[in-house]
Amino acid sequence: MAVNKILLYYVFTPLADPEAIRLWQRDLCRSLGLTGRILISEHGINGTVGGDLEACKKYARITREYPGFKKMEFKWSEGTGNDFPKLSVKVRKEIVAFGAADELKVDADGVIGGGVHLKPEEVNALVASRPDAVFFDGRNAMEAQIGKFKDAIVPDVRTTHDFIQEIESGKYDDLKDKPVITYCTGGIRCEILSSLMKNRGFKEVYQIDGGIVRYGEKYGNKGLWQGSLYVFDKRMHMEFGDDENYTQLGHCVNCGQDTNKFEHCINEDNCRDLVLMCADCYANPATRHCGKPECVEVARAAAAADTQAHTSA
Repeated sequence: MAVNKILLYYVFTPLADPEAIRLWQRDLCRSLGLTGRILISEHGINGTVGGDLEACKKYARITREYPGFKKMEFKWSEGTGNDFPKLSVKVRKEIVAFGAADELKVDADGVIGGGVHLKPEEVNALVASRPDAVFFDGRNAMEAQIGKFKDAIVPDVRTTHDFIQEIESGKYDDLKDKPVITYCTGGIRCEILSSLMKNRGFKEVYQIDGGIVRYGEKYGNKGLWQGSLYVFDKRMHMEFGDDENYTQLGHCVNCGQDTNKFEHCINEDNCRDLVLMCADCYANPATRHCGKPECVEVARAAAAADTQAHTSA
């Protein structure tokens, strides 16, 4: 029986020729039968690939042979072998699109001026010793609907491009003298976000080393993390166990039933929103919508057409 895995990884390091790295990575993944998405810039590499276990092992070994990638850490999770529709390897101005390509500075040791890295146990120790410490979500607000750290602040952002305007808005100025623990899925967004926050006057900024993934691996559902983790592949979400300590956070946008599944609104021509939707509401055209008035109308029309079709049949 084939064993398939998903690799999540990144490293910040100066790359003099991103296009050469792109061609090498593309050919390497093709030769190993791996699919996924890899972004490369002058600041480093950010990737998620999946495929056969042995192919993933070989990919990790060969990739680490490049001098700038020697210290790269790979986060492993279970895969199906069909988690990504294709292989995409691209060069971009940024490996995470904050709109801060000129502000971000990196050297051989990573991001210059970023937050202090904390291992999972150090996160718990800091929270226990500093009651004023706050978690600051470095992901899109949608992701926090199914999981977040206890009492975390979730900025009102739809994309990473929104973060600079959000932290410059003044909403979070009261945090500038408090310990702020930034977090994201695997750590990469917080490498940049923590640097941007420090540049804007946040004095004591931390980031969770390895992100939510490493914290969840360490503590499962028995730590400060609550709920499920949104992931960017066909799984859509993952849990750190199904024990009695698991906290359900996600609820259907229409009926309120427990769910961790994001679905596209029925109005796909004009609405690209992903919303939490239970299986029953998704199966019914009348309730397969995001809640916006125009999308409710599309759902009603689709339901009427569906009823008419069944009646005619």
